[in-house]
Amino acid sequence: MKTKPVVAALLLLAPLTACGSAQAGDGATVTVTVGYQSKTINTVTAGTLLRSLGYFEKELNSLHDGHTYKVDWQDYATGAPITAQMTAGKIDIGSMGDFPLLINAARGKQLGKPTHLVSVTGYNLHGGLNTIVTSPDSKLASLKDLRGKKVSTSVGSAADGTLVRALQRAGIDPDKGVEKLNQQPAVGASALSAGSTDALSQFVAWPGLLTYQGKAKALYDGAELDLPTFHGVTAREDFADKRPAVLEAFLKAQAQATDYLDDHPVAAAESVAKATGLPAEVVYLYNGDHGIATFDPAVKPQLISALKQDVSVLKAAKLTGDIDVDFFVDDQYVKKALGAGYAKRLATAPAAAASEVWPKGASETQSFTTPAELLKYVSAHKAGIRAAYVPDATTGTLWFADKAVWVADGDQLLPFVAPETARAYVLAHGGARVVTYADALERAS
Repeated sequence: MKTKPVVAALLLLAPLTACGSAQAGDGATVTVTVGYQSKTINTVTAGTLLRSLGYFEKELNSLHDGHTYKVDWQDYATGAPITAQMTAGKIDIGSMGDFPLLINAARGKQLGKPTHLVSVTGYNLHGGLNTIVTSPDSKLASLKDLRGKKVSTSVGSAADGTLVRALQRAGIDPDKGVEKLNQQPAVGASALSAGSTDALSQFVAWPGLLTYQGKAKALYDGAELDLPTFHGVTAREDFADKRPAVLEAFLKAQAQATDYLDDHPVAAAESVAKATGLPAEVVYLYNGDHGIATFDPAVKPQLISALKQDVSVLKAAKLTGDIDVDFFVDDQYVKKALGAGYAKRLATAPAAAASEVWPKGASETQSFTTPAELLKYVSAHKAGIRAAYVPDATTGTLWFADKAVWVADGDQLLPFVAPETARAYVLAHGGARVVTYADALERAS
């Protein structure tokens, strides 16, 4: 009779050795739980693409440490639920943007469940991963036009940080000068289409997606701030301490996925598109050979410096207090995982801006030295173009050629993401003027 409670207790405890986070996995099977954001395509080397390639599972199988490993991939729309699950001990490794990473650090420290930034996924040294867009028929032409308007964003995200800083530079109080709507990206996109918000400030890949679909146009290119923005990988401290070899296996796999993306950008874009439902043309805008994002797991000093500057924005919004960024950043695991190759990655710079055409049916894109050369090619092959991309003449941010604002300056044809930067160029260059895309094509042909 007395054995029944013991048996019941054992039955309740038994599953804990086979499922849940790796913290519980001292038995034959260890489950590693990875939180990622499939549609935040700046994190694909630690999420969507990595999962499809199976590199992490292969690295785990090669450990030969007496355990059988299982990976539980959990997909989320934003970083906030990943942080909540991490501090609850239910997610071991997660990926998210720079502002959510800081909140991750703050919550972990506050709850006695510290986390650490262990690698970087995709970054842009100028801030081009975040964009403010309006509806296609909007009369808004500059940031100053947002005064008194409704703007949708996700408070605490990198896109919100871009909005706050951009408004401040335009002389608008980000708290009182606009009516900020705190919405998830998909909700904000619907609000923009419905006309219930005047503008949307969001992170990759929402601005590019809505623009590609003809549901939005760019108002402000985040790269105008000239402040780095990035996404990265965070891990629970207790998990890293207990399973360092597993974390190193993840980081080795991430590096392999990064190399695959760099070597096969079109195939990688197609793979991510298939997994997410996003158009491959949009994925390539950000993750392509000369895309807005550069992928590299190395924890670069300029990114950490930017992270420290971001703290003040979160503090002003009363989302966090002080954050010890130096404590949060821990690159020991990625250094060990990548060995001698880490220094080379650390010194690697983003690829130079270039214009690209993705021909229909092609497995590779074609690059052009100037936007005018691209336009000439497009004009001669109109029926055979899947997508055409050009870098902003001021910021270098890649954009769809047919969605860019074009300026004719003598023999030059110059593209811009947003109308305000195009006008600034025109004002500074006598004789230059804004032209339509059709006119630009005709001039180049």
